[in-house]
Amino acid sequence: MTTLLATERIKLFTTRSPWWSAFLALGLTIGFAGLVALNHNGGPLRVEHSQFGIQFGLMVVTVMAALAITTEYRFATIRATFQAVPNRTSALLAKTTVVAVLAAVIGEVAAFGSWATVKVIDGGGPELAITTGADWRMVAGAGLVFGIAAVIAVAVGTLVRQSAGAISILLIWPLLVENLVQLIPGAGDDIHNWMPFTVAGRFLNGPGPDAPLSAWGSLFYFAAVAAVLLLAAITAVNKRDA
Repeated sequence: MTTLLATERIKLFTTRSPWWSAFLALGLTIGFAGLVALNHNGGPLRVEHSQFGIQFGLMVVTVMAALAITTEYRFATIRATFQAVPNRTSALLAKTTVVAVLAAVIGEVAAFGSWATVKVIDGGGPELAITTGADWRMVAGAGLVFGIAAVIAVAVGTLVRQSAGAISILLIWPLLVENLVQLIPGAGDDIHNWMPFTVAGRFLNGPGPDAPLSAWGSLFYFAAVAAVLLLAAITAVNKRDA
């Protein structure tokens, strides 16, 4: 497994897309945090103001994670991978692990970088101090959400096998579908409460009084969704031709 992880790390970092994606995710996240700080006029800046751009960085990272697998299908290098590693489950798990770790690192750097940027702009107000468990979850928890979202992205990319299709799903689902389900008469709000990225947001920002899960329960639910999708991807990889 160590050799597989090293191989996937080399494959990932010898392409340009992870580097560009990392820079773009950090630039968008930290940049939006800076803009919020510079244009904020409604009282003291707080920790939550520094995390305004996290959603943008998360979307970029999910695209990066999907491309890590769909480009292998596009250029047929996945065939060479499976020939070298007959155990397709191990190969996919190694790739998923490497991509998820990179996504988690990007999430941590983006969250703390955004917080530091706002703190510098604000001059270090006491409201920006990370003191409570909710504050730490909001900032340090970004890496966990990014990492789990990357697992979902790799799973979707594996199931779809096409970059355009996988990216469309990963962008349209959290940005559009999860909000539109609220329009379903009667059951819309209940369905929305269990949408995975909505639930992940409640882990970072707090569940609220009407949420069905606690903050950490929300994270475990998000991870469970990722695990189910990854299991489906592993099953598909082992049943169909590369």
